[in-house]
Amino acid sequence: MRRLGQGRAGEVRFGRFMSNARVTVGQLIQGVCEPAIIGCEGRHVLAIQDTTELNYQAHSQRVSGLGRVGNGVDAGLFLHPVLAVDAEEGSCLGLAHVHLWQRTQPKAVNYRKLPVEDKESMRWISAAESARQRLSGAATLTVVADRESDIYELLARLPDERTHLLVRASQDRAVDVDIEGDAPAQTLFEWLSGLPVQGSYEVQLPAIAGKRSAHTALLQVRFSPVTIKRPRSCSDGAAPACVQLWAIEVIEDAASVVGTDKPIHWRLLTSHAVDTLEMARRCVGWYQQRWHIEQLFRTLKSQGLDIESSLLETGQKLEKLAVLALSAATRVMQLTLARDGGTRPASDAFDAQEIELLHQLTPTLEGKTDKQKNPHSPASLSWAAWSIARLGGWKGYASERKPGPITMSNGLKDFIAIYHGWNLGRGGRDVCIR
Repeated sequence: MRRLGQGRAGEVRFGRFMSNARVTVGQLIQGVCEPAIIGCEGRHVLAIQDTTELNYQAHSQRVSGLGRVGNGVDAGLFLHPVLAVDAEEGSCLGLAHVHLWQRTQPKAVNYRKLPVEDKESMRWISAAESARQRLSGAATLTVVADRESDIYELLARLPDERTHLLVRASQDRAVDVDIEGDAPAQTLFEWLSGLPVQGSYEVQLPAIAGKRSAHTALLQVRFSPVTIKRPRSCSDGAAPACVQLWAIEVIEDAASVVGTDKPIHWRLLTSHAVDTLEMARRCVGWYQQRWHIEQLFRTLKSQGLDIESSLLETGQKLEKLAVLALSAATRVMQLTLARDGGTRPASDAFDAQEIELLHQLTPTLEGKTDKQKNPHSPASLSWAAWSIARLGGWKGYASERKPGPITMSNGLKDFIAIYHGWNLGRGGRDVCIR
């Protein structure tokens, strides 16, 4: 707070803001979601959701009002954002929703029999529904999530004429297929593996530390419509007896696997009609965009904003800080996804004064040769991203590794410092940059 306030007086101002009971988490969430609400108009938007925990155990002796995180011992809270990404351009439009909660009670003995509304897993449904409501101006909305979201109630409730699902299957569910004689009923995974391969193609996969090397993967694809039966464990008595979806199986050819890396094997369920290899590839590509929310969490934590080192002393203040920090991390992701070009304006992430400074700053970051010039249209978000990446330590050559969120985060920090000096030098008042 001291660093954010640029001195004692600023620290006190921000402290009062965080302590003000009239400044609610809900109001902050509504505010940080405004850019996505505006930017989604008429677009096909991917609403990518996932969960992370914020662990404050290192400060547990002086922090009050926190629950327990995943290990059941450490103090902290949970964060479940929905990130809006343009499905066609790949640009980040902002946050569509943020759900926070604290685990203050142990899991009930009869947890599996509870209605989904009484379980933490309800967040996958409620967050998606909130995103759908906020992004009502989008032409199409596709909710993208990993295996933890494979909940029958979500599969049954969410899809409508405008809203689609694209989730990675976790449960080997019972499926309704035509079976002759006394053959045993089939499950989803068995049935998928028995389908013929309907095509293959190559994709570039990024490295994931400790899990996968960056490489070109050859993917084999199967797809088909599927009828998923309602599981006996479903707690919603009003849920339909089955749901009609499409299933896609993606398996990496053994020849393209690097060393001891585990080959890609995704089973996806979607409400999109997948009747061609091209559409299956599009769905796989949309699912790959889920990586952006992992990068958002990486930016939020120790490699970027380091939110878990905060010295705020109450859970209520830390929840507010988490929403504001998510907004800042989303700004970093907007720049990261704009690095290759696109039509989005710089005003998506910068105000008029900041853009004015970027116009003055960019020529000082360019080299003498064309290869070291900013190649993007002035005042575009890509143009701004190039300059911020240069401030973050990127050399500016197209042949160099593309700048990631940590480079962008470092560049933004430098830009903020420059902005404060530039504004003071013009006789302006030193204000907090967003």
